[in-house]
Amino acid sequence: MLDLIEFFKGDRFAMNAGIELLEVKEGYGRARMLITPEHLNGGGFCQGGAIFTLADLAFAAAVNSHNVLTVSTSSNITFVKSVKSGYVYAEAHEIVNHHKLPYAEVIVTDEEGNTVAVFTSSGYRKGVTNIPTSK
Repeated sequence: MLDLIEFFKGDRFAMNAGIELLEVKEGYGRARMLITPEHLNGGGFCQGGAIFTLADLAFAAAVNSHNVLTVSTSSNITFVKSVKSGYVYAEAHEIVNHHKLPYAEVIVTDEEGNTVAVFTSSGYRKGVTNIPTSK
C-alpha cells in the first residue's frame, strides 16, 4: 500500500508548483516549496496563490492522516510577511479531529523561521476509507 506522501504525488497542481510533502503523521503534515522565478508576482515577491497551495497541501495531509478521504470546505489565509527566494515551509496541525468536520491551522514560514502566512481550514470527511496512511 502506498503511503500518504505517495498518495499526494497525485496532486498534480501542487507537484507542478514544486511542492514537496515532507512528513505526515496523525493530525500533522509538513511541506515545503522552493521559490523559483515562476512563483513571483509582478512586484517580485512570491505570489499568494503559490503560498496558499503550499498551505493547502499540508492541511490535506494532516486531515487525511486518519484514512478517511477529507476535502476542504472553507479556507482563510493571512499573509504577514513577503518572501522572494529560498524555501518556504508549511506546518499543519489538526486542531479538531471531528468525524465529519475537521479543522486545522497551518503556519507558513521562511528559511529563518519567520512567519509568512497563517492558514486555517475546515474540511469534510467524505466517508471513503482505505486511502493510504503514513502511520
